[in-house]
Amino acid sequence: MLMRFDPFRDIDRVSDHLARQSRTLLAMDAVRDENEVIIYIDVPGVAVDDIDVSVEKNELTVTVDRRWSDDGKEILSSERPQGSFSRRIVLSDALDLDRLAAKTSNGVLTISIPVAERSKPRRIDVSTSGGDETIDTTASDG
Repeated sequence: MLMRFDPFRDIDRVSDHLARQSRTLLAMDAVRDENEVIIYIDVPGVAVDDIDVSVEKNELTVTVDRRWSDDGKEILSSERPQGSFSRRIVLSDALDLDRLAAKTSNGVLTISIPVAERSKPRRIDVSTSGGDETIDTTASDG
């Protein structure tokens, strides 16, 4: 059975509330390799239908709605955040936003954004504008 009044839990709750104000409820990690940027956002307890991912110009917005129903039961404790939460991420023009993909697994939303072909490093061939030109790299004496 849960106790309704626990002064230590109330102190913990107040300190957690103050600490939570300085951090986001949608914690994020992002990594990049030469082909894509991958963003991981924690969305525990959120159904896929309650996740909205949108992109406008170069701004990615993730909005989640986390709610639970008490089904008429008496609530003894309610510490998990509920409501609508969003996260905005400004993206580089070097990314191909038309090929953005999102999936969720085990409470983590994974967003993959390919690097645009025009932004990938590439080798440029150098040609001459006339006949065969060679560069002599031997040292001459005098």
